[in-house]
Amino acid sequence: MTRKRTRESLAQLLSETCDQCQGTGRVRTVRTVAYDILREILREARQFDPKEFRIVAAPAVIEMLLDEESQHLAGLSDFIGKPISLHAESGIGPDRYDIVLL
Repeated sequence: MTRKRTRESLAQLLSETCDQCQGTGRVRTVRTVAYDILREILREARQFDPKEFRIVAAPAVIEMLLDEESQHLAGLSDFIGKPISLHAESGIGPDRYDIVLL
């Protein structure tokens, strides 16, 4: 005879999922998020035709895009033929971002 659980464990009852890592225990690096943003902009540019792309992300990600990845960002903007603006928002998690099509 085996025992079947019919309710949540005590750990599940007394805890909640982390907003930053969604329960995985890991958060992506700033560089990884910056590269994800560049790839996502390219995907969005192929599907839609906005006048401008606006990136809303954590200040560390925006700083990475402005400093170390500025050449890639400028090259992408030239390639898609649309301006890309950056907006830092301190309330957003380090591995979260939004790409707004204007």
